[in-house]
Parts: sequence; C-alpha cells; structure tokens
Amino acid sequence: MGDALFGVLIVGGLLVILGLFFASFWVQKKRHERFRAWALRNGWSYAESERALIDISGGQPFGQGSARRAIEVLRGTHDSRPALSFTYQWTTGSGKNRSTHRAHIVGLALPTYLPTVEVTPEGIGARLAKLVGAQDVQFESEDFNRAYRVAATDQRTGHAILHPRLMERLLQGDALGNAWRIGGTWILSWETGTTDLDRLAPRLGLLAAVVRAIPRHVWQDHGYDPTPTTIGQPDT
Repeated sequence: MGDALFGVLIVGGLLVILGLFFASFWVQKKRHERFRAWALRNGWSYAESERALIDISGGQPFGQGSARRAIEVLRGTHDSRPALSFTYQWTTGSGKNRSTHRAHIVGLALPTYLPTVEVTPEGIGARLAKLVGAQDVQFESEDFNRAYRVAATDQRTGHAILHPRLMERLLQGDALGNAWRIGGTWILSWETGTTDLDRLAPRLGLLAAVVRAIPRHVWQDHGYDPTPTTIGQPDT
C-alpha cells in the first residue's frame, strides 16, 4: 500500500511539473504571437532574441550579473530614425539567492557618435552613485537639479545638450521619472520589467524630443552637420 501511494505521489508530482511547463510554454507562445502581430501592424520586425544587443551599452542596467540576454526584440523606425525595443534579462546570486532581473529597453539610433550623457531621476540609487564618485553635473535650474541626476563624460557637451528649453521639457509630467542615456550612436531608455507595448510609443516620443532638441553645434562638433529643420529645433 505504501509503495502504491508513493508511486501515485511521484506520478502526480510529475504531472504537476509537466502541467506548469506546458502552461509556461503556452503563455510564452501567445506572447510571441502578440509581439509578431504588433510588429506586423506597425511595419517593424520581431526576433525572439538577439545576442549582440547585450553589449549595446556599458551603462546601467547593462553589464550586471550573468546569463545576460536580449529577448523580445522589436526593430523599426520612429520619428524617421532607426528604433528598437527589447527586454534585457540577467541573473544575480546563486542557489536559493539566485534572482532574475528584467528591464524594458527602448532606443533611437543617432547619426554620429556623442559623448555619454546620462539622465536619471533623483533618488536613493542616484545618491549612492554619487557616493562612489559618479560625476554629477549641476544646472542653473534648481527644479531640474532636484528632479534629476546628470552624469556626463564631457561636461561641456552635457550642458550644451541640456539647455533651458530641454530642461523645461523634461520637467513635464510625461518625462518625469524616465531614465535615459546618450552614449555612442544610441540614445536609450530603461524601465524595470518586461516589454510593455503600450509604453513603447510614448517613451520613444520622449527620446525623439531629446534628439530634436540637441543644438546643431553639438552635432557639428562631433562630425555631423544636420539640416537646421530636422535637429536642434523646438519640440512642438
């Protein structure tokens, strides 16, 4: 009787495990189908993963932990610029302390290389970063200084990009709380969690507003001469 009961428990456990596996598989399959449908409607492409994207940036949240992956990759255009979206996933710890972390990354390609300018909401994380020597650029706007932490590899470029008109734009409700970084040939934004398709357009819209606000002389200083009507104009 005992052996029979043990056998039933083993079989039952296996069935539960298989059930959970197939349920997870089904949910993921439906998620991929939803992403492909979104990409088709919007003229974008979709790939389940793209390894090269794990090295797209050296700043946060990249370069942490292990088992790094770029999944749910969407590529297309926004505001006439190459755009992308993906879920960045990594793990920290081991054994019982092993944790999986995810961030939804969106980005726009830039026409030339620019020095790093990182803008993050002020908070505990920003204060800790300052303690370990992160470069914190201050501006004349106290409202902006209270709302954001700015780190720049070239303070002159940082001040030129974050001019009063752009700072005013970044203090609007839809911009507050967003973290973004110009670095190399991309401007990227990140949020905790997996890809949220409903957040994709407004977040790309904010990045596009930042790019349009970059003064023409900043581009020219870095080897690119845009037409005055496409870059450096007020965002409407």
